[in-house]
Amino acid sequence: MDHQFQRHYTQAEARSLIPLVEKWLDELVALRGEMTRRDEQMADLLALGQDLGGPPVKDWLTTLAAIKQILHEFQSREIQIKDLERGLIDFPAFHESREVYLCWERGEEDIEFWHELDSGYAGRERL
Repeated sequence: MDHQFQRHYTQAEARSLIPLVEKWLDELVALRGEMTRRDEQMADLLALGQDLGGPPVKDWLTTLAAIKQILHEFQSREIQIKDLERGLIDFPAFHESREVYLCWERGEEDIEFWHELDSGYAGRERL
């Protein structure tokens, strides 16, 4: 049987990653805000007719690289970010021998829900 994901998590494995996932989410939110500020700074410089280069571009690239590194942490583990603002995360798993997602949202103390791959948050069911 073909599976969409190579990596699948047990409830305990997903639970053990929550502190790390929360840290990455916090960093992504902060970096996204920083990226917005850097974009605005560069737009202001362009509006003034200045050439871009030097520290503004270096800072923009450094921020972008940091974002890409954190996204790689999720991607390499096949952990899905469904909603960054809400902190909605899906972990590929098996439930009753079907490939599903274990679903976690920031603020939840544990991994208590799952849903089908195609149903999303609205289809969450308690484990």
